[in-house]
Amino acid sequence: MSAPEPAENGAQQLLVVIDPVARRTDGESVRIAKDVLSAGATAKICLPDGPADFARVLARRGSRRPVVIGDDRALLRTVALLHRERDLAAGALSLVPVGVSVDLARSLGVPMGAVAAARAVLDGVVRRQDLLVDDSDGVVLGDLRIPAPPPAEDGRAGGSSVWHTCRSLVRTLVKPVPQVLAVHPHRLRVEADGVVLSDLDEPVEAVTVRSVAGRAEIVIRTSASAEPITASALSVTVSGADFRYRADAAVTGPVRTRTWTLRAGAWGLTLPGDA
Repeated sequence: MSAPEPAENGAQQLLVVIDPVARRTDGESVRIAKDVLSAGATAKICLPDGPADFARVLARRGSRRPVVIGDDRALLRTVALLHRERDLAAGALSLVPVGVSVDLARSLGVPMGAVAAARAVLDGVVRRQDLLVDDSDGVVLGDLRIPAPPPAEDGRAGGSSVWHTCRSLVRTLVKPVPQVLAVHPHRLRVEADGVVLSDLDEPVEAVTVRSVAGRAEIVIRTSASAEPITASALSVTVSGADFRYRADAAVTGPVRTRTWTLRAGAWGLTLPGDA
C-alpha cells in the first residue's frame, strides 16, 4: 500500500469526475464532497453529460489522479475504461459513493457518506485490488453469477423511487400471494485452470465466482447434490448452451463460452488507512 503522492507544489492534483446520475440523485452530497476535495487539494471539477463525455474527460486527465463521485456503475465504468487504456497499473482511483447502488463500493471498503469518503480520498492509502478479466475484455470487480439472477425487486435495479413507493404501498394494502421461485438447471461445463469441475451431463443451478486474496473462488451448485462444488483457480471457463451472466451490476449474453482470468492486484483504490 502507498499514500497518494502530492504534486510539486505540495497539493494533490485531482481530476474530480461527477457522474450525471449522482448529480440528479443527491446534489447535496455531491456539493459537500466537491467542497471537501477542493479545500484539501488542487481539484479540476468535470461534469460530463453522459458515458461518452465521461470517457473523454477521463482520457484527458493527464497526471491528475481520477476521483469519481458516483455509484457502483460509475466505478465500474471507470475501471473498465482504464483497463481498456491499459492504464490501471499506473496509478490509483478514488471514489466518493453517491447514488442508490453503492453495495460494491461498501464491500470494497470505501466509506459511506460524502465527508468520510472525501477525507479518505485526501488522506487515505492506495490498496491494490484483484480483477477478473474475461476474453472479451470485460471486467468484474465483485461477484460473477451464472446464470444471471432475475432483476432485484427492491427498486434498485434502474427503477424510479416513485414506482418503488407505489409498489410498497400496494404490498401494504393487498395480501401477498405466496410464490415459488423455480430453478431452471443449465447444461454447462465449468473448468478451473483446465480441470473440469462440472460437465454437461450434470445440470447446474448456479455458478458464482469472486476474487479472494489473489485467487478466483468458484462455487457450483448442481441439481444432483446438496453440497456445492468449490475450487480456487486463476482462470475459469464456462461453456455450453446459451447462458447469460451477471458481472457486478451488468447482465451480459447470451454467450456459449467465456473465460475469466484473475489478475491479482491489477488496480489501486484509495481507502482509509485503517481499512
